[in-house]
Amino acid sequence: MTIEPLDQDRAMLERAVRIALRGHGEAEPNPSVGCVIADAEGRVVGEGRTRPPGGPHGEIVALRQAGTAARGGVAWTTLEPCNHHGRTPPCVDALVEAGIARLVVGSIETNEVASGGIARLRAAGVEVEIRSDVDAVRRLHAGFHRRVSTGRPWVVVKWAETFDGALATPPEVSPWISGPRSLGLVHRERGRVDAILTGIGTVLADDPRLDARGVRRRRTAKRVVVDPDLRIPTDAAMLKTPGGEVIVACRPDVAASNPDRVGGLEAAGARVLAIEGDDDESLRGRFGGDRLDHLLRRLAKEEGIGTVLTECGPGLLQSLFGADLVDAALVFTAPETGPTGLKPFPRPRPRDLLATAGFETIWSGHRGPDAARWSQRID
Repeated sequence: MTIEPLDQDRAMLERAVRIALRGHGEAEPNPSVGCVIADAEGRVVGEGRTRPPGGPHGEIVALRQAGTAARGGVAWTTLEPCNHHGRTPPCVDALVEAGIARLVVGSIETNEVASGGIARLRAAGVEVEIRSDVDAVRRLHAGFHRRVSTGRPWVVVKWAETFDGALATPPEVSPWISGPRSLGLVHRERGRVDAILTGIGTVLADDPRLDARGVRRRRTAKRVVVDPDLRIPTDAAMLKTPGGEVIVACRPDVAASNPDRVGGLEAAGARVLAIEGDDDESLRGRFGGDRLDHLLRRLAKEEGIGTVLTECGPGLLQSLFGADLVDAALVFTAPETGPTGLKPFPRPRPRDLLATAGFETIWSGHRGPDAARWSQRID
């Protein structure tokens, strides 16, 4: 059966996405770009993905694998090749020098510093096709484009609930709703993000460590606590657990009026950030949307944080949703119902917000007895 060129382009871009996903959590803050190269006869001769910062981009890895067979061939790349000299030379130059005759691009570079690659390639005589209709590519680079356009990290919220919406089980039953396989997936994600965000309510109730255990860590995430009034104990588990730096975000007036408290937390290993914001006074004791937005922007600009995994209670979760600061959600639903008296999510529940806020389900399935679903905002 003959494959039509457009169908082949789609198939090759989807293949490039699968290659790029193997590097999830390794390439940031760069986008994880996948690339496939075929020779002039249509045989695949090279493929690659972006390596950790300072390493080659996906196009370069694929070109090195292809060698001289790339001349006169076709390259499929998930993102427009970069056109600037940063830690590595421009990928555009390498593609031209290798003699690539045709390039199919799945997504346009939105970072002005690196853009312009398509124009340079066309000026050099390379035929360039733009395929912006491949859903897998849009999903792959949604986080990168979101960071460029908003100046904020890509925010993933994670929660576990019982079938009827309870948030917790009694301590004598289990500290977790979800099972071991679900917890394993959470630890894998912790080891692939730049920061893990939680609220002071979760810290006081559960005393979490918020580290990645039992998995290969591709990154060591900073641990960020939204603690408006600086209530975190100096002996909190995360302050005694090796791992990423602990950042405590509070209100400026609280930091200014409690220098001894700030000093005690810093002596215990935390770093205190005073976050400005125009929150209503009725929100005292928690961050509203404006202050959360300021926090996320500071994490991106000052800390170099591009991806955030949020593990928190319903108050912070609903504040994030209400301020339109959620980009993706990882939700686990246990088959059991919650014991009588346990607190359900307030209405509207986050699972309902996902359906009304432009999120689409990327995958769903089971991790042991738990139903798991990854939903993502697609603009």
